[in-house]
Amino acid sequence: MHFFWSTGLRSSSARRLLQLKRFQSTKATTSKDNKTLFTYGKDGHYFLDRIDPTESKFSKILIANRGEIACRIIRTCRAMDIKTVAVHSDVDSHSLFVKMADEAICIGPAQARLSYLNEDIILEAVKKTGAEAVHPGYGFLSENTKFAKKLADNNVEFIGPSSKSIQDMGDKIHSKVIARKANVSMIPGYDGEVKDEVECVRVSNDIGYPVMIKASAGGGGKGMRVAWNDKEARENFLLSKSEAASSFGDDRMLVEKFIDNPRHIEFQVLGDKHGNIIYLNERECSIQRRNQKVIEEAPSVFLDKETRRKMGEEAVQLANAVGYYSAGTVEFMVDSKRNFYFLEMNTRLQVEHPITEATTGVDLVHQMIRVAKGHKLRFKQEDIGVRGWSIECRVYAEDPYKSFGLPSIGRLTSYKDPSDIPNVRCDSGITEGSEISLYYDPLICKLTTFGKDRQAALATMAQALDSYVIRGVTNNIPLLRDIITEQRFVSGDISTKYLPQVYPEGFKGKQLKDTERESLLALAACIAVKSAIRDRSFKQSTKGMAPKNYGYEVKLGDFKRHIRVTPTEKDGVKLFEVDMDGKQIIKIDDSFKLGDHVININFNGQPFIMQLFKMDAIGNVTLIYLGTKYELRVLPERAAKYMPIMPEKKQLDLASVLISPMPGIVKSVSVKVGQRVTDGQEVCVVEAMKMQNKLTTGRAGVIKNIRIKEGETVEDGKILIELE
Repeated sequence: MHFFWSTGLRSSSARRLLQLKRFQSTKATTSKDNKTLFTYGKDGHYFLDRIDPTESKFSKILIANRGEIACRIIRTCRAMDIKTVAVHSDVDSHSLFVKMADEAICIGPAQARLSYLNEDIILEAVKKTGAEAVHPGYGFLSENTKFAKKLADNNVEFIGPSSKSIQDMGDKIHSKVIARKANVSMIPGYDGEVKDEVECVRVSNDIGYPVMIKASAGGGGKGMRVAWNDKEARENFLLSKSEAASSFGDDRMLVEKFIDNPRHIEFQVLGDKHGNIIYLNERECSIQRRNQKVIEEAPSVFLDKETRRKMGEEAVQLANAVGYYSAGTVEFMVDSKRNFYFLEMNTRLQVEHPITEATTGVDLVHQMIRVAKGHKLRFKQEDIGVRGWSIECRVYAEDPYKSFGLPSIGRLTSYKDPSDIPNVRCDSGITEGSEISLYYDPLICKLTTFGKDRQAALATMAQALDSYVIRGVTNNIPLLRDIITEQRFVSGDISTKYLPQVYPEGFKGKQLKDTERESLLALAACIAVKSAIRDRSFKQSTKGMAPKNYGYEVKLGDFKRHIRVTPTEKDGVKLFEVDMDGKQIIKIDDSFKLGDHVININFNGQPFIMQLFKMDAIGNVTLIYLGTKYELRVLPERAAKYMPIMPEKKQLDLASVLISPMPGIVKSVSVKVGQRVTDGQEVCVVEAMKMQNKLTTGRAGVIKNIRIKEGETVEDGKILIELE
């Protein structure tokens, strides 16, 4: 199934549909006996999985989800010649997954509880379209026992485990009881529901700080917070409980020992309805922010063969204990001595499933559909190996400079993913012009790379991130790009504490050396020369002689150089010769256009990738290099002389105002005008993407003005509260 790496999502619907046609034609590559393994790529990676056209299958599947995972499921359904039905909210009417499906039905307004979480209206869509099965993807109704039972009562297959398995494992309190009986290694904690903040403090003291306060029905990092003392236990219990009610409709809470500095390693399991179950090895998911995964990889650099075997066998033990079938994931915490402890089981397809598919050769969606139809697994545990290395970066519409990623919304004015690079897979549900909405997860793409080893996968990931064009929304590529080349990450020395340990003051962008700054200054000057030459060609005053060289003062913050650029040509190749401060000559290929988003050039004979984000008529040039955006000022020598006498722009007193760090909905306002507040006091809570964020004052003072009210939607950068 060459599809996984050759058919990434493109920037236009037409190109995507062409790829889907190509994907459908990949079945013709199967041998006559239908047993040949699929091969592809320079590394000879192969797929263990295969589609048997003689095997019975569903004729139509409804996908109770949206975005990239809906697109992902549709691809496998098309390969299997299964018709698909998309259900969508009104704001998703023009989304890619809606266009890709054979049928589409609008099921309600943007709010998830009125559309994607509305069990009855989705069931009506199933009946109306005659769908024989429903694939829930991940999130929304994927772990909803009531929905799974309703489908079963209507003779519709739920493409996932039984409702009993979902119930047993979905309740984190009950799942721990089952796991302990199945002899699965456990984290010390309290076996039972914690009723209120008073009991939370008592239980936390019994266990010993730090503790993890988490929603029993939670997942995806929502409803989870760490407490290090009684005050945090009370506050975080209330916030997590409210968040859980909003996200899952279930606010039951539990408390367990928090293992400081652990690794988060999960095992993929796959079972059928005939009692066969195997594990498909591990995924390392330790790079997280706010308990949500950012970068995953398979296999883990930390596990040895024996630990892998033990963890995999315990994962299978747990799955067997609940009669599990379909795809599922058993999550563990692993300490520095490779002791591992059961965390939870996700009874659904995981966001990060592509890296398992890459390293095992198994199409998990294909197998979920086969299992739901009643077929047996075709492979045994000994067939599953670890082949190569795969890494997934979650590309989000987020600002990584704010708490490692607070949501951003807006329209994608330009978009081109790097799926044309070998061994790159892009799972996305958007196109150029798509809207990143406040109502849903801000995921843009799951960017996955594969290589014969970790070094090869990381090198391809760096190239892919450098080539990824996203305009119109802020994104977290700067952080992703920095992590994959950071010394600790490259060496494999990681844990769930990685981000705060490596970036204790928060992420500040790539920290450049002086030689790297000089490279950017030289490139910015060359861009200015190309712009000057282009402008000259459009003017009527072209009769005069063009200058032989161009002089500029170029600045990046306080770093500046005087640069002279001479356009030249040698052996038919156009070049820029750059003189820096009268002593350094740099040669840069003149092989790019000002309209190119991604610029691939030779810089002193070495390959160099950067992006031209924007430029204006007054000398401002913004470049993206190594993922980070840099704003440079390129001024002709004469203009630079007058800059010292220009008046400075007045700065806003940020200590006297509270500004929303992200778009969201005001859940509560806890102060009044005239009230005296202390430094760091909570004044309001803003919910973004179902995560509740407590906002506090920057200094002590008296509330002068409150510009918000509960239930109001606020934009990123809006002034919420003013102090006298």
